[in-house]
Amino acid sequence: MADEGEITLRVMGEFLTRKIPGRRTGGAYSLFEVASPQGAGLSPHVNHREYEFLIDEHPLRAEAGFLLYVAKGTLHAHKNVSRCTGRMLVSQTPGGLYERFFEEAGKPADVDGDPLVEDEQTQAASIVAIAAEYGIEMPPPIT
Repeated sequence: MADEGEITLRVMGEFLTRKIPGRRTGGAYSLFEVASPQGAGLSPHVNHREYEFLIDEHPLRAEAGFLLYVAKGTLHAHKNVSRCTGRMLVSQTPGGLYERFFEEAGKPADVDGDPLVEDEQTQAASIVAIAAEYGIEMPPPIT
């Protein structure tokens, strides 16, 4: 990412705001705030290189203040099942890798926080291909 400031990207229906880039922590970790509109979330996937709430096919309902650790190589997903926008802080260790994935896969959110409109199937297929480059295994979208 070009600078040290916050940047917000839209990735598969969610807004990700970089709070702490990996380069500010010497690569130890990075921190993002994820805002998920009602019904939004990522499909099941496996992170092979780093680090989300279906965990090995076991559903887990997380409430405010919940802390969850997901080890690399674990099938996982999350979905906002509340009636409002959900927010979570996601820390990845080591930092840097997912920052580059989010920047490549995401689209900048405009200043009002509205997403750029794009065909969801086209976006999903593109993200599956980009994810593979970063060690993230996602099933291809169903057409």
